[in-house]
Amino acid sequence: MQFRIGINIGDVVQDADRIYGDGVNVAARIEGLAEPGGICISRGVCDHVKKKLKLGFEYLGEHAVKNISEPVRVYKVLMDSRNVGKVLGEKKRPLKTKWVVFSAIAIIVFGCMILLLYTAKTGPFDRELAEEVPSIAVLPFINLSNDPEQEYFSDGMTDDIITDLSKISGLMVISSNSTFTYKGKEIKIPVIAKELGVKYVLEGSIRRAGNEVRINAQLIDAVTDHHIWADRFDGKNENIFDLQDKITERILSALSVKLSDPERKVITDTGTDNFFAYDEYLKGMNHMRKFTPKDYVKAIEYFEKAINLDQNFSQAYANLAYTYISALQGGKRFWDEIGKDFPTARLLARYNLELAMKKPTSRSYQAFARMELFKRNFSRVIDYAEHAVAIAPNDADALHNLGRIMVFADNPVEGIKNFKRSIMLDPLNKSTGGIGFAYFSMGDYEQAIKYIEKHLKDYPETYAIRGNLASAYALLGNDIKAKKAFKEFWT
Repeated sequence: MQFRIGINIGDVVQDADRIYGDGVNVAARIEGLAEPGGICISRGVCDHVKKKLKLGFEYLGEHAVKNISEPVRVYKVLMDSRNVGKVLGEKKRPLKTKWVVFSAIAIIVFGCMILLLYTAKTGPFDRELAEEVPSIAVLPFINLSNDPEQEYFSDGMTDDIITDLSKISGLMVISSNSTFTYKGKEIKIPVIAKELGVKYVLEGSIRRAGNEVRINAQLIDAVTDHHIWADRFDGKNENIFDLQDKITERILSALSVKLSDPERKVITDTGTDNFFAYDEYLKGMNHMRKFTPKDYVKAIEYFEKAINLDQNFSQAYANLAYTYISALQGGKRFWDEIGKDFPTARLLARYNLELAMKKPTSRSYQAFARMELFKRNFSRVIDYAEHAVAIAPNDADALHNLGRIMVFADNPVEGIKNFKRSIMLDPLNKSTGGIGFAYFSMGDYEQAIKYIEKHLKDYPETYAIRGNLASAYALLGNDIKAKKAFKEFWT
């Protein structure tokens, strides 16, 4: 019996024992073009192997593939030794650059392959930007309520203040990913400021008793270790949004930061006037940040409660969609826990995003960019990602997302710039996977290995990126290390 073989590099989604996606569709089409006993490959595969294998290739032209926007260039593999190193039938013309593949490379028999997306933030960064504008870190507010279950509220308030400040272009605001590492630790403010690379630090506490809320906050100049101001903000639960606005205004006034009209509008927009909806939303955010399958189930539950209380709460829709999208990329253990298969979770994500986009936020644009990335519609993906950064120029996640998309869209240099800006705002994140991806896409496999191995040293539990490491070693001809990395990736 003779078989046909199709080989491609592209997106693959695994659902239990099934795999599907653009990578599979293209490979299936290529496999159908092969002769019995023959092998056909895509242009991407041909570019990777033509100088490394003792084979020849024959160009078979461009072929349309269902649900793929651009035709696929197909090559027949020639086994005859007389054709080694040759590419027959291909006219010499300028090559049209396509989006860069930056994942594990695997051979697909009858149309099967794997591409794993990795979203780690990058490493080295430049502090010069921090000197151009006032820089501030908001430390987790201490929960002084008698109920330890109110921790979600103090954390949520802290995160919301950071989110509001991140929308202001005249500030540099450190991500909560970094500031929350100091939660519960007694470290002197100048030490924290030096580690985060900022001049100003906001710290405080929150006490809730029945319907009453008291917030104590103080802004500190970390250089002198002196208070710029310290104040108490009292109100009722339903006044919580006014209290947040007052704290933000005091910070901006003390730092002499002027707001543009669009910035003033966006930071005063709370998304809801319903305190009870907001309270459920904060509970959802608390669980979403923990990134475990069980917490995602709770996050979905609380976001849905918030939406039931206020059906115009765009942030709740956006983060519900974001939770589903993150679950999609989290793998089967997430799908099983939330009780939704891949297609259903994807439909729910898109449904909630459509509702969120009636009043778009940075998070809803980020989520839509991640959704459109599945389709590889890069002009739209980049537009969404850039909108997210325009709304929140200090959002480390939005910048990282834009950087990753730029690498996908064959612009790794711009991707690295956004990665560096992201890590400047999230300085305690030690991962260097994003830069590793960028160098992999540029064909600089030695640099890719350097940054990926550095990432794995700090985050050894990250298995997906080992596929890239295996590919980089293989493309450099180091089969022993490639096999080792692939074995670790697969297991």
